[in-house]
Amino acid sequence: MFGDMGKALKQARDVQGKMQKIQEELGRTEIQGSAGGGQVLITLNGKSEMLRCKIDPQALADAELLEDLVAAAHRDAQQKVQDITKQIAQREMGPLAGLLGGGGFPGL
Repeated sequence: MFGDMGKALKQARDVQGKMQKIQEELGRTEIQGSAGGGQVLITLNGKSEMLRCKIDPQALADAELLEDLVAAAHRDAQQKVQDITKQIAQREMGPLAGLLGGGGFPGL
């Protein structure tokens, strides 16, 4: 009985260590989203924190279009972050990755 509890605690520590490794890797990963044929580039890290926003000067002529392009570039980058997060989690956690949530990984 106590052996099973010790095994479960070890597994929990292993999962926690893997989650920390995933978070660290995501923090170092840079993902770029774009819109308007590259007129707006948004760079996020794997934790969805914005690192950079680059805007082509030609895009400044139309404020409303620019707003849409920034939003679209951010959505593009965010989708790529989600995809990369799933890939990294699958690589590190294997079958356990599916247990952490189908739509993403809370806290990552």
